[in-house]
Amino acid sequence: MKLMLIAALASLVVLSPAAFAADACASQGKIRHVVSFKFKESATPEQIKEVEKAFCALKTQIPQIVSLEWGTNCSPEKHSKGFTHCFVLTFNSAADRDAYLPHPAHKAFGKSLGPVIADVFVVDFVAKE
Repeated sequence: MKLMLIAALASLVVLSPAAFAADACASQGKIRHVVSFKFKESATPEQIKEVEKAFCALKTQIPQIVSLEWGTNCSPEKHSKGFTHCFVLTFNSAADRDAYLPHPAHKAFGKSLGPVIADVFVVDFVAKE
């Protein structure tokens, strides 16, 4: 019985951050979907340019994307951890973001990244003023 209680408490501790994140995006408001890429050292400038163009093309392929902005790191703080590119997508709701995630164009884009992406970092948040 004690073992079951400990296991239940441990699962709450592990699951609570994920539950918090889901609850945070469930509230009303625009969702910002932030994606940062770290490219493999072997990625050529041409391959990187193709990733940039393909990501930007998602705006024309997926109607739930309200806006898409992107750029490369220019911070003087030196805390980028090798991430060079940042894309910020805006959705009117969590439901719109949820429609984007399994969209065939998004899935195809994700599959195309394997040869050039070393790591990806994604954060979603509800925009507040």
